[in-house]
Amino acid sequence: MTRVKIVGAGSVGNHLAHACREQGWSVTLCDRDPEALRRTREEIHPERYGSWDDAIQLADADEVAHEVFDAVLIGTPPDSHVPLALEQLHRAPPRVLFIEKPLCTPDLAGCEELVRSAEARGSFVGVGFNHRLTENTRLAMRWLSDNPIGRVLTLRAMTREHWGGIFAAHPWLAGPKDSYLGETARGGGAIGEHCHAINIWQYFARAVGAGRIQEVSAMLDWVEEDGVRYDRIAQLSVRSETGLVGTVVQDVVTRPARKWLRVEGSQGFLEWEVGADPSHDAVRTRLTGSDGAGQTLETRIPKTRPDDFRGEILHIAALLQDTRLDSPVSLERGLETMLVIAAAIRSSEEGRMVRIDYTRGASLGALSTVA
Repeated sequence: MTRVKIVGAGSVGNHLAHACREQGWSVTLCDRDPEALRRTREEIHPERYGSWDDAIQLADADEVAHEVFDAVLIGTPPDSHVPLALEQLHRAPPRVLFIEKPLCTPDLAGCEELVRSAEARGSFVGVGFNHRLTENTRLAMRWLSDNPIGRVLTLRAMTREHWGGIFAAHPWLAGPKDSYLGETARGGGAIGEHCHAINIWQYFARAVGAGRIQEVSAMLDWVEEDGVRYDRIAQLSVRSETGLVGTVVQDVVTRPARKWLRVEGSQGFLEWEVGADPSHDAVRTRLTGSDGAGQTLETRIPKTRPDDFRGEILHIAALLQDTRLDSPVSLERGLETMLVIAAAIRSSEEGRMVRIDYTRGASLGALSTVA
């Protein structure tokens, strides 16, 4: 039986545990905080899924630190991701190690060592950008392949969502000051917490042959209060390696939420949307003739919150069979998103466009400021 360890008994850890149990896997959910383990058993899991699953083993993280598991999933605050991943790789490297997004803090601390350690231990390391693995994304990719929309003119993506939903899922937090969310430097704020928009822009850009994001001009709306500092709005203008220009917007103030991407082509468009209504994701496309006429096609995909994680777990199952798979959520892809986050913060602080230099290798770039 596949043995999985999930590090972090918060909201994401419970979602991952439930998805792994649906596969019949043996699950150990661990945390260094006994209160987090109690909340999991008595509150979070039974309230979400109807009852506690006695097959889930709860454990102190230190007590299972040296046990070998087939897969280890890290669902803790971002500033602990890389230290925990390195600790796992050094003590008991699993076949697959998955880290929830964002991969790390914006200073990219420890990333070079993480790349080296993963290669040395032979572990596949992935980053949990689960929107790349959901049904609406797979459908959008098929539609782009089957119904070309002409020359791609621009890409726009947004994750605009008031973070009240996050605090509702974590009622033990009174607000951003109680966690990493109120510190952009720790991986919070709009640029970190809602970086799905940057990442999905990158995914579709690769799909249409536009390459990686190379230039970033950003404006961040900073909040400094109650001893915290975070960006509540992040607006990015980006240019890819092939010259494709587009925009990314992320915020923690918009209600109702809008999680959306549009590929604009010379002969039509394709739209991708998460939460088109409370129980569906959606994909839309329109092919137009020279007269501008055309018909918009839309498919809505039924979706519940657990569905957001099922694709990720199925992908981990495939990786356990063959870690050489070309994965859309590889460490390399996760690092590319972190480079854009780091570039956006620098661009906002310096008031300049920032260029990402990939000559050091696909996974580790260097940032240079351009006047």
